[in-house]
Amino acid sequence: MAEPKLNTPPLDKHDFQILSDFRYEIRKFERFSEEVTRQHGLTPLQYLLLLHVKGYPGRDWATVGELADRLQAQQHGVVALISRCEKLGFVERRRSSDDRRRIEIHLLREGEKAINKLAGLHRAELLSLRGRFVVPDVRAFDRG
Repeated sequence: MAEPKLNTPPLDKHDFQILSDFRYEIRKFERFSEEVTRQHGLTPLQYLLLLHVKGYPGRDWATVGELADRLQAQQHGVVALISRCEKLGFVERRRSSDDRRRIEIHLLREGEKAINKLAGLHRAELLSLRGRFVVPDVRAFDRG
């Protein structure tokens, strides 16, 4: 992670308020996500795994390492999460036809159904936050 520039002026009350409001809105959205995924029989991490497989850039699958990066988690924990999602019929592991050493994680029909439903609910919630959830202009912190 990059350290802040040492020659920037100290944060004032307004700066802290901007950061606090931003974190508050993020946490409210996370809480919504946790609740709605549980109401649909998934854990928040299961939802995120399905989301990251479905939303991986440029293709319809992802590797364990790529998913670990997206989830900001250790690979062994992601392997266990994938195993739980496999048992639920959401995903399957496939050996790559290009590189037999690589294992690809693909969504199955049940995973597709779950992610389509939940992603739609998340999109609707994000749209309802339009105007309230604003990424702060971090340049405002560089007043010096």
